[in-house]
Amino acid sequence: MNFIDKEIEEYAKLYTSNEPELLKELAEFTETNMPMAQMLTGKIEGRLLKMLVALTGAKTVLEIGMFTGYSALSMAEALPDDGQLITCDIDEEVAKLAKDYFARSTHGSKITIELAPALNTISSLNQTFDLAFLDADKENYVEYYQAIIPKLKSNGLLVIDNCLWSGKVLEPESETDIAINKLNQLIVTDPRVENVVLTVRDGINLVRKL
Repeated sequence: MNFIDKEIEEYAKLYTSNEPELLKELAEFTETNMPMAQMLTGKIEGRLLKMLVALTGAKTVLEIGMFTGYSALSMAEALPDDGQLITCDIDEEVAKLAKDYFARSTHGSKITIELAPALNTISSLNQTFDLAFLDADKENYVEYYQAIIPKLKSNGLLVIDNCLWSGKVLEPESETDIAINKLNQLIVTDPRVENVVLTVRDGINLVRKL
């Protein structure tokens, strides 16, 4: 989803550093062949994720919601050679596609796919993370948030996608609208963190654990 003016969005893409050719190919394949192509992270957010990994010096990354693997590959690009990215999803078909692209990337060996309900995976992990990216089923956003924060290191960063939900958070009606708005309200009052809501694409909530 994206409610930024299309011409401005295209201008921003034009003047954002290009992604590698493999990611361009993955984006084009997803947009052409996948029925839920709007779930694709895309160039601008993908380059932002890569930059955040680089700026934070992250070595361990947790991703909730992989889709076709664009965001995972974007972040893995900035990880050191001994870095680790664990990505969670439950869709075996898209996982097969993602694995194919991971195998073709020089950064794919840094990525581990966990095909199971993400809350189960998170609770089973006996490690902490420098950065986490949340872009999964919105109805469970609060539950994901509460599970992720204890797994983040102090000064760790949580990046939450779709926090403005095409503006529907202003007058939430559906279950999804309400869930996203509830999380935004929770974060801004949570003494464990500080945050900034960015009006990038469909809204990104940057949350730093204190």
